[in-house]
Amino acid sequence: MNNFTAYSTSLLLLWSILTSSNIPTTATAFINPIEVITRDFAALTRKVTAHHILLPKSDDVALALKQRIRNKISPPKKDSNLAPTYIVDAFAAAAQKYSRDEETGANGGLLGTLAPQGYCRAVELDEACFAVPLGEVCGPIESEYGYHLLLVVERTNCPKLDGRYTKIVRGGDGVSKVFVGEDDASGDAGGGGGEMIKLAMQQVGFWIGVSFAGGIVAEVAAKAANVVDTLPWE
Repeated sequence: MNNFTAYSTSLLLLWSILTSSNIPTTATAFINPIEVITRDFAALTRKVTAHHILLPKSDDVALALKQRIRNKISPPKKDSNLAPTYIVDAFAAAAQKYSRDEETGANGGLLGTLAPQGYCRAVELDEACFAVPLGEVCGPIESEYGYHLLLVVERTNCPKLDGRYTKIVRGGDGVSKVFVGEDDASGDAGGGGGEMIKLAMQQVGFWIGVSFAGGIVAEVAAKAANVVDTLPWE
């Protein structure tokens, strides 16, 4: 049994004990093991696909490049002769040209594909990956390495931040971005794991409750047969 399974089982067992005993309901009102387990599982399994551009610590440089990328994505009206560029393509091209992170810059600034929390060396950048809006050019974000521009293209198990969406994909016109989620046929972000875990925990909780109730019935029967003198909660 792994640590998370043991933790989940302990929570559900505690819930069964509390709700099956005479402990006042006010003591158990704040405990919902299914919600706690689902929340903690989501926190442990959040993943992100993101690109970044490492720049010197200069607001002017970072903001100028950020605006340049935005202009590539959606050209100003005065440059109506310029064709828009898909956001990931525009960001990746800028990363290859300007990023000081040679390791990721050569790959369009890609930090990782569905990387877990804690993956980035820069703590500030790692935190930002799970805090900035999905599918937007964000930053600058300051770290010990410099300033970062950041683009999150996929993120799982962050419903409070992203709603039902988990990733962006290229639109049918080749340049627009489309938000997709776990229920979209075109998306396969794996965001449905929370429902599966919730269902599994409900099943575990049910059987733990059945087992606990069976123990109580056995104790009651034993007392009736004068096998034991008192029940544990008496």
